[in-house]
Amino acid sequence: MTASTPGPASGPSSLPAPVTALGADDARRIALRAQGLLGAPDRRGGVRGMLRRLGSVQLDTISVLARSHELVPYARLGAVGRPAVETAYWGAGTSFEYWSHAACILPMEEWPLFAFRRRRYRAKTHVWGKQGEAETYRSVLDKLRAEGPLTSTELGGAKKTADWWDWSDTKIAVERALAFGDVVCTERRSWKRVYALAEQAVPAELFAAEPDDAECLRTLVAQSGAALGVATRADIVDYYRLRAEQVDAVLPDSGLVPVEVAGWGPNGGPGAAWADPEALATTPRGRHRTTLLSPFDSLVWDRPRTERIFGMLHRLEAYTPKHKRVHGYFAMPVLTGGRLVGRVDPAREGRTLVARQVSLDSPRHLEALADALREAAGWVGCDAVRVEALHDESLRPALERLLD
Repeated sequence: MTASTPGPASGPSSLPAPVTALGADDARRIALRAQGLLGAPDRRGGVRGMLRRLGSVQLDTISVLARSHELVPYARLGAVGRPAVETAYWGAGTSFEYWSHAACILPMEEWPLFAFRRRRYRAKTHVWGKQGEAETYRSVLDKLRAEGPLTSTELGGAKKTADWWDWSDTKIAVERALAFGDVVCTERRSWKRVYALAEQAVPAELFAAEPDDAECLRTLVAQSGAALGVATRADIVDYYRLRAEQVDAVLPDSGLVPVEVAGWGPNGGPGAAWADPEALATTPRGRHRTTLLSPFDSLVWDRPRTERIFGMLHRLEAYTPKHKRVHGYFAMPVLTGGRLVGRVDPAREGRTLVARQVSLDSPRHLEALADALREAAGWVGCDAVRVEALHDESLRPALERLLD
């Protein structure tokens, strides 16, 4: 396993003594359990329970098998119906969209915790392209107050021209209002944000809560630790995209405990980390999921952490020129037995799931690959799987037999 030490967020020189030492495999299993990928899935809690556990599910425009926010519960809960996933996220008032790790779906209970970020946006003089006219800002809020939730098109138009970022004054205003917390997005229609007045859409007790920055950050750091199980300081910084100095200020009071993890330090030596005490209380056991993971899944969205825990250097190549791609446009890591064992770059052609490019670390994972492909195909309504390019073509006959 390759050790990876982050640069600027690697941590202060003085750290408290670790309460325990963990092996690399122990840390890997703790991380998998914390992310809901080891042990019996919480089917009673469903998608909303999964969201509360993770604290944040990243959104992205790319849709190959499905959009990333659908793939995340699929990886943990199995073939839960896609309409049920969307219903659990949108329109029920139980979640909202905001800037977290990136643009993410968050449990509604986290609304107060992002007061620190809303205040920071308000303190800036330049947000989302330009300041915008105060009159336009007020008119957007007035229209939402009078007519209820609306898309940017219904507010008057999202763009001035066909260029993606050539936003209209109305779009700039409503996005600023979203950042400031005057407006909230609790629903999407045809992938368009539906904006509502926060005072009308957020439950009153949550809307009125205004914790100070320290309380927001302390709780978010604790939640990051719980969602990650065991994590370096840099991992915690990345989960909600906090600043290193913000994390340092609250880590000692977050409830997380210092640990030492084999292989997490420089040159493969032991490294300093922080753990959720509950994660240390019991040994991680149970069934491992065999599945394809979205590149935006919180198990793998942080490249240095993914390399450190799983020994896989993984990157999204969707924005890499085609001739420079190594693993494909939307290469999805294959998870089985608690390890990342390969990648699949998927597509759909009618009722056929097409694996454009497949790579595996070892032939012994061939059956797990076939299981992951078959299950994913059935989930998205395909009844056949076709493999186009296989890193080791000698494996094709055996794989095709498994896929029949």
